[in-house]
Amino acid sequence: MLEPMPNSESPYTESAALLTSPPRPDSTEPTWFLDSDDPAIVEFAERVIADAGARTDRQKAVALFEAVRDDWRYDPYSITDQSERFRASAVLASEANWCVPKSVLLTAACRAAGIPAGVGFSDVRNHLQSEKLQALMGTDLFVYHGYSVIWLDGAWRKASPAFNRELCERFGTKMLEFDGESDALMHPYDVAGNRHMEYVRGHGSYDDLPFGQMITAIRQAYGPAVTAGVDGVVDQAFHG
Repeated sequence: MLEPMPNSESPYTESAALLTSPPRPDSTEPTWFLDSDDPAIVEFAERVIADAGARTDRQKAVALFEAVRDDWRYDPYSITDQSERFRASAVLASEANWCVPKSVLLTAACRAAGIPAGVGFSDVRNHLQSEKLQALMGTDLFVYHGYSVIWLDGAWRKASPAFNRELCERFGTKMLEFDGESDALMHPYDVAGNRHMEYVRGHGSYDDLPFGQMITAIRQAYGPAVTAGVDGVVDQAFHG
């Protein structure tokens, strides 16, 4: 088995646990990855909530979801095994990112607003994947696709902020809307009726990012080159 290789200078420890229902008290607390107490995260959450005029937890979560979905362009080539780049504060400072970091940011922002939240993972097939990305990965299966899991009105709601509005319009795919009352997971078909996303296997929902577990699975699926540095690759499907 491949062993996870977190950055040696990172102070995090692999301690993510499955979420419970109802949530534990620490489901609103910061962690090394979900650094919801970082001043920039707090300011972001407060600003988004104020701009939306959100009052209830559901309204706040919806506003934060829409901000993370659209303010960070989805870029699957930004994948890395550098643990510090998965911290919510680092994601906040980025211009584009992929599903897991965007979910980490949304989860941390919810916690900054006092809303219990975690991160969930599933393996998914993207039937509309770009040729360049499929050539790099060798498959259309995305292991450990990430999404946020948010406690609202007595239930955990899943919300994937990965695909931004502009990307969906360019691909002709349906943009995910989150109402805080039901899950917002990837659509199985695009606007033309073509197969799009297929959920294959769930890996559970966690109170923190299970970084080592996730990176190990990614390396096993695609080889070490995928996490060793694909930044800078130009794929017009995502960078056009």
